[in-house]
Amino acid sequence: MNHQPHVFTLEYAVELALQQAAAVVGRTSPNPPVGAVVVRDGQVVGLGATQPAGGPHAERIALAAAGERARGADLYTTLEPCTFYGRTPPCTEAIIAAGIRRVFFIAHDPDPRMGDGAAAVLQPAGIEVYRITTGAATVAGQLAPFRCRVQCGRPLVTAKYAMTLDGRIATASGDSRWITDPAARAQVHRLRDQVDVIMVGVGTIRNDDPQLTTRLDQHWREPRHPLRVIVDSRGQTPLHARVVRGDLPGQTLIACVQPEPAWLAAMQSRGVRVVQFPPDATGRVALAPLLHYLAHEGYNHLLVEGGAMLLGALHAECLIDEIWAFIGARVVNDALAPGPMAGPGVACMAMARRYRLRRLEQYDQDALLIATAVDAPWWDVEEVADVYRHC
Repeated sequence: MNHQPHVFTLEYAVELALQQAAAVVGRTSPNPPVGAVVVRDGQVVGLGATQPAGGPHAERIALAAAGERARGADLYTTLEPCTFYGRTPPCTEAIIAAGIRRVFFIAHDPDPRMGDGAAAVLQPAGIEVYRITTGAATVAGQLAPFRCRVQCGRPLVTAKYAMTLDGRIATASGDSRWITDPAARAQVHRLRDQVDVIMVGVGTIRNDDPQLTTRLDQHWREPRHPLRVIVDSRGQTPLHARVVRGDLPGQTLIACVQPEPAWLAAMQSRGVRVVQFPPDATGRVALAPLLHYLAHEGYNHLLVEGGAMLLGALHAECLIDEIWAFIGARVVNDALAPGPMAGPGVACMAMARRYRLRRLEQYDQDALLIATAVDAPWWDVEEVADVYRHC
């Protein structure tokens, strides 16, 4: 295993652990993506990343790779080792059995089953435990969907839309192809590859007839087709829509209130899952119960791609945690052309929900703004007191 710098540092071990975690983002729900590294005498002897649900966690993978070389070694992990029995035994149990000398972790595990935490289990066994700050911001981003589901009982919601320089998502006639160029559209598919669910309103299905699949050429891993969710309160998804074709990869779920029996039977015959939810005050699908249902099903990250009514309703209920706004270098110049959100609105600017710009990217002539809601704590980097800085 050739992963050695000239001089071993804590930063190098953390970078390896972060790389391991990044490689499994979007593949581990309901578990978080975690990376782990085992180091002995300045040499990396084991690497690991959390496997899909039911598979071993990152620490166990890294310990298995290290074998006997784990005895007396140090373990670096992006998330505090678990202490409880779930689908797999606790990682603290494997750490003790392997004879690890010291454990360094970046983020605390928010799962309430953790009890008093990993240190309370490992320290009585003679293992030193340290929480470190190196890589904390990156780990916060990797773990944000998991933290949201565990602490709030719903998936983290990312809103994605493309708009022109004058804030329009289509012309007044409804034409929207294409606002951005191929490089920006490819980034959308990379985002789809990292989430668990894609959600749209039935208007998007009727107007655009999208597939909502992940299409990536020569990608470094097998692309993932997230669960497709259509919010269709009255059961109006056309039977000929591409998203309900039986040969489409992945699965489709339609959230409705009270569908017509014939339509319901036709959708079920195509392998589409139809789930009924209570109505909100307008008679449409109540969004909070829908999100809680998805969390209960084990989904950490939800991507909402439109339309404007659905995005506006989610925003009005403060259910959007993050926005990916692609801006195409075009101008529609039409007051009747739609914008990205069509909610009830606010009376004055002081009431507008605030977001924090987290990243700005450019794809040819298109821009991408990534912003997170200031009242969504999932990306916060907590202050750390017990930092071990000298390895």
